[in-house]
Amino acid sequence: MLKWEYALLVRRRQAATTDVGWEVVFVWYGPDGSMVDVTPYGDTALAHLNRAGDQGWELVAMSEDPSLPGNNELHRYHLKRPKAVTPPPRQRMRAGGRPRRTISG
Repeated sequence: MLKWEYALLVRRRQAATTDVGWEVVFVWYGPDGSMVDVTPYGDTALAHLNRAGDQGWELVAMSEDPSLPGNNELHRYHLKRPKAVTPPPRQRMRAGGRPRRTISG
């Protein structure tokens, strides 16, 4: 059965921390629970989505939070990809499973 793993890319427009104005910040929430600021990897949502697509992620939904006041924006991009399948461990041979060769000389 195919299993999936999920991730979330969040785009947030917020007041800049250094000077007057606005900045756009991108944060990646990975399937392992990690949270990484990926803003340096691109300045548009398309750049980040294309990068995720190169890593096997597929966009399945997008949502916007309309409850934020003022000029703040919050967009969520929901992604999924097939979970890597790990092969079952190989069984060890039991003692006496394989006959030994004898070399006669």
